[in-house]
Amino acid sequence: MADTDAIRTFEHAGWEKAAGRYVESFATATRQFIPGLLDAAAVRAGLSVLDVACGPGFVASAAARRGASVRGLDFSAAMLGVARARHPGIAFEEGDAEALPYDDGAFDAVVSNFGVHHVPRPGVALRQAHRVLRPGGTIAFTIWAAPSENVAWKLVFDAIRRCGDMSASRAPAPGGGFGTPADCEDALRGAGFADVGTRRLGGVWRHPDGCAVLEALRSGTARMAALIDAQPGAAIPAIAADIDRAAAGYRDARGLAIPLSAFVAFGRVG
Repeated sequence: MADTDAIRTFEHAGWEKAAGRYVESFATATRQFIPGLLDAAAVRAGLSVLDVACGPGFVASAAARRGASVRGLDFSAAMLGVARARHPGIAFEEGDAEALPYDDGAFDAVVSNFGVHHVPRPGVALRQAHRVLRPGGTIAFTIWAAPSENVAWKLVFDAIRRCGDMSASRAPAPGGGFGTPADCEDALRGAGFADVGTRRLGGVWRHPDGCAVLEALRSGTARMAALIDAQPGAAIPAIAADIDRAAAGYRDARGLAIPLSAFVAFGRVG
């Protein structure tokens, strides 16, 4: 059974640390999937939208540009500080995805960009989302594809296996179980959603070299950062060099253009 307190403490500490550098590091990957996320939730003008695990507010801002009325929620005060500074016209609140501080039926749509799998009990978060949605309301959330299907993650994990130690991280096991599209669809149905489905999304993550890939993950994530930070210092150059070798086929005149793969899961309140 997952240690929910340990997961929450680890994730909170990780995202508080990452907040200051997230925008220029890992957000260069995650922001690419915002249009697909909002399309899956049918976000449009006039709707009331909640962005859960809102981070620096990029999803909330994109929804507002579509004409929606938006609120953002995150458990990281540091992330919320970034969001409020960047998007002063949007309401951002500190809170727990597993205990949303909103009335039943308060929103037309709930969205989360790569946030649900960081929650200690994602099923609880999905049931909370169902509670705060009106009849006919929609939910959509993005999840990374498995490393075997996601070139960027496979390059990093393979390099650590060859040149470092995949068991070095002391991060608690995640509480999700959202490894496949089917897992997400099952979780949505379990939370009471109807018309559930998933859709594949793709992107390209640009970096000059393997060292830059590692630095973006180290400075802008929680769980991947813990794995990289746990590697012996002497192993990091070898890991970066291994990424460069394995990614040679993705190099162009501007550097590395590494494919990203994710999927968006969605459902509706009946």
